[in-house]
Amino acid sequence: MSLSHQPEVVTLGCRLNIAESAAIRQMAGRGQVVVNGCGVTNQAVKDTRAAIRRLRRARPDAELIVTGCASEMDRDAFAAMPEVDRVIGNAAKLLPATWGARPNAPRPVPQTRAFVGVQNGCDHHCTFCAIPQGRGRNRAEPIADVIPRVAALVESGQREVVLSGVDLASYDDRGARLGALVERLLTAVPRLERLRLSSLDPAAIDDRLFALLTQEPRVMPHVHLSVQAGDDMILKRMRRRHARVDVLRLVERLKAARDVAIGADLIAGFPTEDAAMFANTLALVDDADIAHAHVFPYSPRTGTPAARMPQVTPAVARDRAVALRAASARRLAARLSAQVGTVQRVLVEKPGDRGHAPDFAAVRLAFPAPVGSVVAVTVTAAAPDHLTGHIA
Repeated sequence: MSLSHQPEVVTLGCRLNIAESAAIRQMAGRGQVVVNGCGVTNQAVKDTRAAIRRLRRARPDAELIVTGCASEMDRDAFAAMPEVDRVIGNAAKLLPATWGARPNAPRPVPQTRAFVGVQNGCDHHCTFCAIPQGRGRNRAEPIADVIPRVAALVESGQREVVLSGVDLASYDDRGARLGALVERLLTAVPRLERLRLSSLDPAAIDDRLFALLTQEPRVMPHVHLSVQAGDDMILKRMRRRHARVDVLRLVERLKAARDVAIGADLIAGFPTEDAAMFANTLALVDDADIAHAHVFPYSPRTGTPAARMPQVTPAVARDRAVALRAASARRLAARLSAQVGTVQRVLVEKPGDRGHAPDFAAVRLAFPAPVGSVVAVTVTAAAPDHLTGHIA
């Protein structure tokens, strides 16, 4: 088949979009190209539009389809773009009939790491976020449906699965929370070797989930928290459900129970953030040992409460983002340095000379190994952003 006729999916935004794009890629037909866009900020919408225009230039004869939160929240504007042939709503994008596929058509495709969406929507209405408009209310994929999906992936050779969602820690299948899903999944799919969880709300990690994060060896020791800020006033203005001290106590408990690498989502330059408020967030990187920070300069989203608050200038927000990334990079470098001489189980990724350890440390191999395999690697050196080693 000519490359120009193969389906193509371009993904913007969150891990849930990545998981959904994987499913779309299996259902899309010849000559279709899909932009699965993001609408979390005005900049994300601009990026989605830019991707549409870029894809149309590259694939002038394709049927160009747009889906995702950006088009969900402003369907008419995206449908009016001359590059766009069709707009598909979030509710329909995972239905085989939408793409002309048979209900049993999607088949797992072997890859390095599979993202499986298990939760959608959000009920919390943070002041900076438009996701409830694009994704709707919190809802869960039934455990009875998740288990066979993951089992099929493992049967196809998948070694690692990432459970994802808009607000993953709020997963609730008729009273069965995220911890129950993880327990049932690990029991029902014993050959699943590595399970990761995407971003977790610190306020929603209950005792059952905490025990799995700290005691279950197949749950990887990498906890990514939806922190957003380290200043209590900013957290209140964001309408978050946790305070600074809650994050610190949670991290202290996690690290006391297991050698866990901490990641966090952080927003720099949120409206009204002054120098002292930012200093509290910057200090949190060290105080909570945040080695894997996803830092976003604040960008307003039209229609959200935060967009109407007094704004920090974009230049200041960008400078603060640089400072947060640098602080997290120092924490990561220190963590990597301490791993020299250890043996890490590494999931090998394309092209075969790199991968990730259980704590999500990037690892480069002296000699390539089969992509998708899990190998024991003796760590011989540490660079600021990765480990180097050879197969033990």
